[in-house]
Amino acid sequence: MPVTAQLPSPKTSWYAQPLETTLQQLESNPNTGLSAAEASARSQRYGLNEITESGGRSAWRILLDQFNNIMLLMLIAVAVISGILDYIDLREGKAEGIPFKDTIAILAIVILNGLLGYLQESRAEKALAALKQMASPQVRVLRDGQPVEIEARELVPGDILLLEAGMQVAADGQLIEAANLQVRESALTGEAEAVTKRPDVQLGEDTPLGDRINMVFSGTEILQGRAKVVVADTGMNTELGNIAQMLQSVESEPTPLQQRMTQLGNVLVTGSLILVAIVVIIGVLEKGIDRILQPDGIARLRELLEVSLSMAVAVVPEGLPAVITVTLALGTQRMVRRNALIRKLPAVETLGSVNTICSDKTGTLTQNKMVVQEVETVGGRYRVTGEGYAPTGEFLNNDRPVRVSEIGELQGLLHSCVLCNDAVLQQNSGGNDSGNGWNILGDPTEGALLALAGKAGLEQKELDKQFARMGEFPFSSERKRMSVICGGSAQINPNAESAPYSLFSKGSPELVLERCQFVQSGENIEPLTEQQRQAILESNEGMAARGLRVLGFACKSLQAVPEAGTEEENEREMVWLGLVGMLDAPRPEVKLAVQRSREAGIRPVMITGDHQLTATAIASELGIAETGDRALSGKELERMSQEDLESEVDRVSIYARVSPEHKLRIVRALQKRGKFVAMTGDGVNDAPALKQADIGIAMGITGTDVSKEASDMVLLDDNFATIVAATEEGRVVYTNIRRFIKYILGSNVGEVITIAAAPLLGLGGVPLTPLQILWMNLVTDGLPALALAVEPPEPNVMRRPPFSPDENIFARGLGLYIVRIGIIFAIVSIALMVWAYNHVQGTDRPDSWKTMVFTSLCLAQMGHAIAARSHSQLAIEVNPFSNPFLLGAVAVTTLLQLMLVYVPPLQSFFGTVPLTQQELLICLGFSSLLFVWVELEKLFVRWYRSRK
Repeated sequence: MPVTAQLPSPKTSWYAQPLETTLQQLESNPNTGLSAAEASARSQRYGLNEITESGGRSAWRILLDQFNNIMLLMLIAVAVISGILDYIDLREGKAEGIPFKDTIAILAIVILNGLLGYLQESRAEKALAALKQMASPQVRVLRDGQPVEIEARELVPGDILLLEAGMQVAADGQLIEAANLQVRESALTGEAEAVTKRPDVQLGEDTPLGDRINMVFSGTEILQGRAKVVVADTGMNTELGNIAQMLQSVESEPTPLQQRMTQLGNVLVTGSLILVAIVVIIGVLEKGIDRILQPDGIARLRELLEVSLSMAVAVVPEGLPAVITVTLALGTQRMVRRNALIRKLPAVETLGSVNTICSDKTGTLTQNKMVVQEVETVGGRYRVTGEGYAPTGEFLNNDRPVRVSEIGELQGLLHSCVLCNDAVLQQNSGGNDSGNGWNILGDPTEGALLALAGKAGLEQKELDKQFARMGEFPFSSERKRMSVICGGSAQINPNAESAPYSLFSKGSPELVLERCQFVQSGENIEPLTEQQRQAILESNEGMAARGLRVLGFACKSLQAVPEAGTEEENEREMVWLGLVGMLDAPRPEVKLAVQRSREAGIRPVMITGDHQLTATAIASELGIAETGDRALSGKELERMSQEDLESEVDRVSIYARVSPEHKLRIVRALQKRGKFVAMTGDGVNDAPALKQADIGIAMGITGTDVSKEASDMVLLDDNFATIVAATEEGRVVYTNIRRFIKYILGSNVGEVITIAAAPLLGLGGVPLTPLQILWMNLVTDGLPALALAVEPPEPNVMRRPPFSPDENIFARGLGLYIVRIGIIFAIVSIALMVWAYNHVQGTDRPDSWKTMVFTSLCLAQMGHAIAARSHSQLAIEVNPFSNPFLLGAVAVTTLLQLMLVYVPPLQSFFGTVPLTQQELLICLGFSSLLFVWVELEKLFVRWYRSRK
């Protein structure tokens, strides 16, 4: 039976040593591969080539953990005690109404709350499962000198792996031989451009993952060519396995909302138990300790116990978990409309605490579309306008538009852009996209050249007809250029004798330039001077320093179509046409989003696998990098200790050429500095950092399944501006959660004090039963609370810094408000209770005072809900129709409460009696006092502030 892979430590840097050394260390023969016996032995030694995962919590464990909540535990205790008391009444024949109804109702609430928490948490982490699916099921290897197909999980170090286009690489390995091999490594490196691989290079130890061109990696895809590879690492020792290990090393932390709810539960339960103890002690002392065990004393003790049970039920906001869940769910719906898909509900509120956004560059801050920015010929420099691949824009010289048809050297350059090109530019039939309705088939760089020519009115189809391609010299990594031979003369010199064929070349500016002897100036061909050559090289360096990807263009007239393989003699004495500088241009809406994020106290940070110059250019243009900010490369980061990184992260706004481990280190360093981090990513390599971040944000368009499963949120449009919009929604959700918490808990405190006062004032019986309290906490409080959850945002929500994620739930006056309103609520209710108790004594309706207290408490909450919409504006100053849901909730809840009082079946179940018209009006009068008090508080605060 295969054992778990024994991972060598430290890991060998195969890419930094000669192939012969690797083959020797792995004891492998490149011509025959391993024998079947040796492969079996190595399988026993190294284990299967698969991703392994550590055990997580079972579904039962997750369900049981829901009942560790202190408030639910107290409710369970209340249900048990209430059931025991009902059982005693049943045995003694004293039971009234439906037995055990309080116990059943309380346990039902406990179970529902437990299931609600379970459904949120039980979404098992699927990132590792998605990672496993990236493994190739079948691979071709040499065994005993013969090519055979085996399952990918049976690969072992030392196997000789045979690869060709369309295959997925199943293990990490060093190249033995390769023919025109191109590999897509975007899942690992985050960069979409295909990587050309070569076996005949030896690299340095500090070579980044994306530059290890003599290696192939598990989970990547062969786009072109073929290769023979010696398998160096399998299973958990591959780069993919390294990511899996990092994923498993990241521990989930409770969100700020979860921490605050735990804190809230502890405070409420502790306060309730203290109050229960006070009531019981006073009641016992009042009766006398020596008489408490006598029959009348036991009745008194039972009454105190019933009061205690009612207080315990009253203090727990049973409807709060459901209200919060619905609020978060409503938040997710609003975010989907803004192109943000929330995968984990608590993330909705957590977004409101974000103060640092670490964003990838390609596709998130930029359009993921190469756009030409500058063109330079010997006759001048031109800035090019336009967005995406749309062939609409202008050529500007000194900010003045020019007519391209009147500039000879520009015409020749643009002809070369179109003809020396394998891409196709096409307009979508289905409307606009981020490219203004245009997209490309082929390489993005070549697509940018077609769009450039289109801006000058040159059409690809027409030019292809006029200059039919007769041959080509393909791009090679050694020459770093490509050339095509077309029929017809480019007529770059109208005064010269026409030639039947033309060669157009593009590639690395330095290498194209060194093959040129002439230059086009206007409509003339002139010898290329050393001074001009030096000026071209300086312009190339200047463009590159501005973060542009620069290509050089040249052409040549031919008398015959050259044979294949004769590029060396034909790509010489060419005519230099000019330079084209392009960039994956920033999204137009991102600059404003960066500005908004800074106004909101959120710091943007760029983390990219791209080169430092390009990253710095984009970051500076968008306002991500400010004066004094540092840019840090992956190599520099590699040499830093974690402590050094933590001391630098506050000053670094750009991280370039980074690896998966670097991203994880950066997130951890920021968190160590007290930052609340949102991290974007799209590749497999991003998954550990996404999981580590406080908010992991995956790309919906370009993102892999692994990154999406590790994330909290998915951007449906891959746009940085969407992150800022989602952050705004998170702040609105948190504000509304605080709004309905103060509404719910204010009433709960009032209920507890009212219930506690009844026995202390010598009133007979408990004013509210547990079932009536559950009704108030779930329905009377719940429906208006849900309506408060959809209050529109405050105007300054994105013009203030985020509140600290460590902020106490009762911070910024919320706790004082709850206590203050609870006391006022209790005073009003106790006053009504005393009056009503004395009013009904000696009548045939001795218990109607309890229904009056119950009704008054419920109706008072309706006024409180209307007043709680704003902490500063009076109810008459707030547009009542800006939240029509609240008006509906108040009307429905009032109607339901009246049904409990006047509908006979509901009277029997909830223990109410019908009130007279006078009693109902008295209840309305007393209940309105709470609304009046809250509004008077606002007026007082307004008056007090006006005096300062």
